[in-house]
Amino acid sequence: MSIMSMATSEGVLQVLSGAAPRLLSSDLGSSNSDLALYSKCHFKSVKNKGSRYFKSLKCSSMIRCHIGSYNYRRLVGGFDRNAAINRLRLLGCKCQQADHGSGVGMDEGNGARFVDNANESNLSGSMNSQKKLEFEDSERLKREKEMLASAGTGTTTFYKSGIDSIEDEAWSLLRDSMVYYCGSPIGTIAANDPTDSGVLNYDQVFIRDFIPSGIALLLKGEYDIVKNFILHTLQLQSWEKTMDCHSPGQGLMPASFKVRSAPLDGDDSATVEVLDPDFGEAAIGRVAPVDSGLWWIILLRAYGKCSGDLSLQDRIDVQTGIRMILRLCLADGFDMFPTLLVTDGSCMIDRRMGIHGHPLEIQSLFFSALLSAREMLTPEDGSDDLTRALNNRLIALSFHIREYYWIDLVKVNEIYRYKTEEYSFDAVNKFNIYPDQISPWLVEWMPHKGGYLIGNLQPAHMDFRFFSLGNFWAIVSGLATTNQSHAILDLIEAKWADLVAEMPFKICYPALEGREWQIITGCDPKNTPWSYHNAGSWPTLLWQLTVACIKMNRPEIAAKAVAVAEKRISSDKWPEYYDTKKARFIGKQARLFQTWSIAGFLVAKLLLADPNAAKMLTTEEDSELFNAFSSLVCGNPRRKRGPKTYIV
Repeated sequence: MSIMSMATSEGVLQVLSGAAPRLLSSDLGSSNSDLALYSKCHFKSVKNKGSRYFKSLKCSSMIRCHIGSYNYRRLVGGFDRNAAINRLRLLGCKCQQADHGSGVGMDEGNGARFVDNANESNLSGSMNSQKKLEFEDSERLKREKEMLASAGTGTTTFYKSGIDSIEDEAWSLLRDSMVYYCGSPIGTIAANDPTDSGVLNYDQVFIRDFIPSGIALLLKGEYDIVKNFILHTLQLQSWEKTMDCHSPGQGLMPASFKVRSAPLDGDDSATVEVLDPDFGEAAIGRVAPVDSGLWWIILLRAYGKCSGDLSLQDRIDVQTGIRMILRLCLADGFDMFPTLLVTDGSCMIDRRMGIHGHPLEIQSLFFSALLSAREMLTPEDGSDDLTRALNNRLIALSFHIREYYWIDLVKVNEIYRYKTEEYSFDAVNKFNIYPDQISPWLVEWMPHKGGYLIGNLQPAHMDFRFFSLGNFWAIVSGLATTNQSHAILDLIEAKWADLVAEMPFKICYPALEGREWQIITGCDPKNTPWSYHNAGSWPTLLWQLTVACIKMNRPEIAAKAVAVAEKRISSDKWPEYYDTKKARFIGKQARLFQTWSIAGFLVAKLLLADPNAAKMLTTEEDSELFNAFSSLVCGNPRRKRGPKTYIV
């Protein structure tokens, strides 16, 4: 891959080879003419129709990029500009990305460096496949050398079976799942099950699914694939996103993308690799992925923390990408709450499960992304309003979640005694929650020691289900207070038989059953009780649990969960999820060799071996937030009646 950029007085043009161009200019043309990109790389013509061999062609002056149509809106300092620009379709290029600079200069010192010695090949298949084989061969040889060295000299039987441990198997499977684009790794597919003929979209690279893969590779010191992923998905951010003549707000990240071959315009004998993103317009239910942009920001921060390469987050195109996501999330709306209002299925739970409104998972990721973005944003003219909005939202969001989402046995008893229909500024029952909403299971299930953040809060509705990812990431991000974080872990220990059982970890608890399941899920045959998103058990949640436990200095909880998973996850062929109350069965529709099950296990093991590395994901509450929260609590009418009331 190659990254090229040009600085002008009007803005910056940055083009990432193999993705859509990033155009930051106040005067954008709408011409359909080809764009000439100057470089020093070689590129390959592919699939010669007659002989199926590959010719190495010198292109030292330029690569001409064929462009199709997409829309881009400039968002710098509050200025919006729509521009009809052509969608980039690049030639398959034998370029290795080795750019660790700012990416905004024309000279080689700050720009991209390219691998230039392409040899003539007489191969069957694409050049990209050859590059993949070369990469895998070199990686395999390196791993074999490392394992032989660790086994000691004179060992001849060490690698008899090819796999020495569950971790070795997991690493081998993770690398087998890598996707290559222009000869370089760009991500990992969702699942690599050789026995499954109905792949649906499991052969695509999902933003949320790649996060544990990216973290595992960062911890292993393999930074390039994560950098490639960040930059290519950034370029996809500005592509045209349309469904039924409607386009969502700029800044939306795709749910997934796929590398595919397409005929080269004007040459039937050649094909070109293109990235084909899905922003939800092809997804089941057609739901936009709200969490994709939030995870992207979190991974960007983790990359800088782990690699030490802060130049990536300082690039103009990356800074613009961060701001576009923030503006989309911080846009004014009708909602009275600081939480993000989303539809059902807009996060990991991507099917109808009654989480529409203000689900905890989105709020925890939102808070984490806001803190991460504030840490990475560079000063810019006209950005004061954005910074002010970000800080105000952090304060309001933390107060809202800590105060109104938290429940323990004391709080449940308080809700049980709520008065309703209170019309006043100093009402105790602000959201008019009816005590009869308290389910019998909650009364029996809530331990004396411990508590958690509920799944959702809306007028006259509290979703009392325990959602694992939202609670884990509330600990990781600091959205939950220190006492609340310890209480969540206390509850996990107290309810181990329900939340972990024979395979960690329940995505939520309890399951929707009977008439409730029929109404809320629409009789979804995949989300039957204790299956899939309806209280199924997901091994990938191991890594979020581990980060949360390490942050609270209680890694023994995560180690115990990992030990449970190790007993069977490999022999079960790394399923996507498990079914039944105790997670005894492999999920009825679970894919095997699910990549984020593999990566989640690896991240958990790596972090337990080096707990200090978890700091690249955790955020600590700063004094400004703490003081603001304390002030709001003191003024909260639940504790102090008076005319000065905060409506959050």
